[in-house]
Amino acid sequence: MIKHLEITITGKVQNVGFRYAALDEALELGLKGTVKNVERNGIHIEAEGEVEKLKLFLRWCHEGPKGAKIDKVDYASTENLKNFEGFNIEFEE
Repeated sequence: MIKHLEITITGKVQNVGFRYAALDEALELGLKGTVKNVERNGIHIEAEGEVEKLKLFLRWCHEGPKGAKIDKVDYASTENLKNFEGFNIEFEE
């Protein structure tokens, strides 16, 4: 079953390559969605895919890339899909 997951990660997650590492991990797992910086010390991810793949991705989010220090991971799951085309990094304008 395909689910939609919204994840907010706080801690030392900016300027450590977190978005690019999340992109690589999501693509490796076959997930679709987006990742972007939010506020000062946060990352927001929306991911869609098979439940087992999302669980693996969520587990990865608790560790992140080398250099990251995760303080908190909040997430919510829903069946309301956005039907993303791929997985992309959203940049601030």
